[in-house]
Amino acid sequence: MDKGSSLARLFAPKTIAFFGGNDAADAIQQCQSANFEGEIWPVNPKRNTLCGLTCYPSANALPSVPDASFIATPPIPSVEIVRELSLSGAGGAVCFASGFAELNEAGAGLQEQLLEAAGEMPVIGPNCHGFLNYLDNVILWPDQHGGSLTDRGVALVTQSGNFGINLSMQQRSLDIGYVVTIGNKSCLGLHDYIDFLIEDPRVSAIGLHLESIDCVNEFSMAAIRALKAGVPIAAIKTGRSARGAEINLSHTASLAGQDHLYSALFKRLGIARCDTVMQFLETLKFLSTVGTLPGNGLGSMSCSGGEASLIADYADKVSLSLPTLTSVSTEKLGEILGPKVPLSNPLDYHTYAWGDYDKLNACFTAMLGNGFDCTMLVLDYPPGGADQTANWEIAEQALTDAVEVSGHQAVIVSTLPETMPSDVRDRLKKSGITPMQGLEECLFAISAAAMIGNVQQKADDVLPILKPEINKNNLLLFDEWESKKRLQQAGLKIPNGYVCRAEEAPIIASKIGFPVVLKVVSTELAHKSDVGAVMVNLQNKKAVSDAIEKMSADFDHFLVEEMAGPVVAEIIIGVSRDEAFGLSLLIGAGGILVELLDDTVSLLLPVQKSEIEDAMRSLKVFNLIDSHRGRERGDFDATIDAIMAVAQFAVDNNATLAELDVNPLIIQPKGVIAVDALIRQYE
Repeated sequence: MDKGSSLARLFAPKTIAFFGGNDAADAIQQCQSANFEGEIWPVNPKRNTLCGLTCYPSANALPSVPDASFIATPPIPSVEIVRELSLSGAGGAVCFASGFAELNEAGAGLQEQLLEAAGEMPVIGPNCHGFLNYLDNVILWPDQHGGSLTDRGVALVTQSGNFGINLSMQQRSLDIGYVVTIGNKSCLGLHDYIDFLIEDPRVSAIGLHLESIDCVNEFSMAAIRALKAGVPIAAIKTGRSARGAEINLSHTASLAGQDHLYSALFKRLGIARCDTVMQFLETLKFLSTVGTLPGNGLGSMSCSGGEASLIADYADKVSLSLPTLTSVSTEKLGEILGPKVPLSNPLDYHTYAWGDYDKLNACFTAMLGNGFDCTMLVLDYPPGGADQTANWEIAEQALTDAVEVSGHQAVIVSTLPETMPSDVRDRLKKSGITPMQGLEECLFAISAAAMIGNVQQKADDVLPILKPEINKNNLLLFDEWESKKRLQQAGLKIPNGYVCRAEEAPIIASKIGFPVVLKVVSTELAHKSDVGAVMVNLQNKKAVSDAIEKMSADFDHFLVEEMAGPVVAEIIIGVSRDEAFGLSLLIGAGGILVELLDDTVSLLLPVQKSEIEDAMRSLKVFNLIDSHRGRERGDFDATIDAIMAVAQFAVDNNATLAELDVNPLIIQPKGVIAVDALIRQYE
């Protein structure tokens, strides 16, 4: 049986075996409370009954092979139970026990045994709470939870059991289909869950709470399949601190922390990365009910200038555009609202139309006629019963009818999450209007939906991440000259130069032509300028001789090169290796200020030319390249070609490259030239 079929059997079982004592009893009670319609089989050799049901002494004594099992025994017995179930052909299991890889080295060894015992049988966990399947009324979960049976909803996949409980109890009117807590991910990766969930047509969106991704290549391929299936993904990742890794010699390794790589991964795959739990839930709500958007054009309506100003600020922060109203719309709104209302987007329609269905409906219809990708109406509700909210309900109905007639997308959002009560949310959902809670969270969700929609449109062109390959033999650091010669063979232009001994340097400089650059050649120096091992703009033989005299006491091999120029801008191109992501590419402002300026972007390999072009345009240094204040324009096309050459060099050396720096790559009015480079590579 393939993995997808096994997971379908595990998540929608007809028979469930529960192994253990009190924790198993808690899980049985949760399953019974949900009115599970299949058979429940407790397994405990020391008890006669559990939750009023007869206990079986072992897995082999069960009436038949169970579709699903909840194993709440200590770690070592759990491994043996998994082995018995796997050999019997069981559908799958939840391993509730802790004391595995999260604990210590011995626990990690026990987890390896669990993986071996499972064989082809899917096991969720260990060290997890299990799962809630609100679509099929299946609860393998030993604790309280807050969801209920539904026909359609989001799937939440989390590494934390308690976080899964919290999410299930949200008060955001988010329909939840699955909550899956995956714990240590011993037998199943995130890609396995994504592949299973996108095959269920009842899953409207997927929400991931994760600490790490173990198999980035497989994850990227599953996420691409989700793009093609039209199932959007939002993620909230913990652990943003800089990685504590091995000592690296290059600038790139210190600049490209692992969190930058996660951001690059999510951006490529069209996954909305959320910074807060509130963003996470509101984004999933929007994706689940409204879906993705074809663009980022936002229309906004409120009866307050203060709200309109906030929306304008927040929209700019999350890269939403606020298109100008069309002349037709402006004329209609002017007729409806009168001469005292300034007409713009965001629209403050004032209180002249408040409580007047006809005026509000006409106003909202005119705004929707602009064809925004999404339009929102801001409404904050007073506390109390229906006698206090009559005018709000008039506004609701006016928008609902305008949406139905126009066919355009609209939501209602409250400025504060708590100013949209549950009865209002229920009423809006029944009328087909998504109730969004919190202005900032709503605008973030709309922006995320536009981003995902954009990536979905080009899903066929999205590349999976290069699978890490590493042959860790002796690590070699190539000197600058050797590094540049290797990159020259890959397509980079380097300065005309020669390696020589100290006494030969003035003669070599004369042959090259002044001015020249003099550098020490040594595999022991990664950053020559820090120790005075590089001299630039040497104008004659005497200047070269004087420079040699200062350096030759400590070094005996030198590189003499032509002085590169003219210089429009300098950038860094780097490649570093991460244990999870493998090789990644970094580009940014270069030269001696590379680590002082926050102007870099990380890209994952392999990379497309269009990604590099977009990345370059996002940098501050691009303004210099693009004729800042009338300066001479740099050769952008040659810059992109050079970056592509470095990226391809990295892909071609995937098994051996440790890290690489080209810093700086000098961008000229015509062409580019790599004036310094470093490569570390395994033999």
